[in-house]
Amino acid sequence: MSDQSLRKAIIATCRAMNASRLNTGTSGNVSARTETGFLVTPSGIPYDDLTPEQIVGMDLDGTYEGDWLPSSEWRMHLDIYRARPEAGAIVHVHSSHAAALSCLRLDIPPFHYMIAVAGGPTLRCADYATFGTAELSRNMIAGLQGRSACLLANHGQIAFGATLTKALWLAGEVEELCHQFFLATQMAATMGKPLVILDEPEMARVMEKFTTYGKQPRDFAPGEHAAFDVSVKKV
Repeated sequence: MSDQSLRKAIIATCRAMNASRLNTGTSGNVSARTETGFLVTPSGIPYDDLTPEQIVGMDLDGTYEGDWLPSSEWRMHLDIYRARPEAGAIVHVHSSHAAALSCLRLDIPPFHYMIAVAGGPTLRCADYATFGTAELSRNMIAGLQGRSACLLANHGQIAFGATLTKALWLAGEVEELCHQFFLATQMAATMGKPLVILDEPEMARVMEKFTTYGKQPRDFAPGEHAAFDVSVKKV
């Protein structure tokens, strides 16, 4: 993808995350990796007003180019790209249920098997630190160990993927899981029943199946097989 196309794709992702109510206003930020660093949204510009020229190019040493300041959360993007070579794009949002649950500063347990979508048997909540600081970024990297998404205490959530589409999709999955967890805990309290948590053996099975989750035959490496039956013939 060309530089100009990637800038346009970042803007489209920002507008999509607000249109889907994963985010509101100018909060949140989006980035995508380039050959020499990454492109990230600028600080304080409404997404509907963004132009490709306002997307900020940054190197992996933290320097940036152009007349526009990068997002105040550029450190989180920088540190993910440094630490996680598989990250091609990052979406950070203040989605309602993820932000609300982040204020409890608790890891979300495996109440639903889809928790594994973030890469592990829990959805972690990274320790709190002031926004835009190196400390927050360090806490986030710890929260993302073995994961591709986490909550940020008293803040929101962050997710990454190979592409902008996958990063945005994962952020949506995280928000939906947080919404479901909120509803499940409310219902458990109302009905006087315990919330049932999936045990470690079951989550191990789920994690194994998730190694091929969402793949089509063209996506498998030589010798790799799906963790489900693909023997049904197309008719």
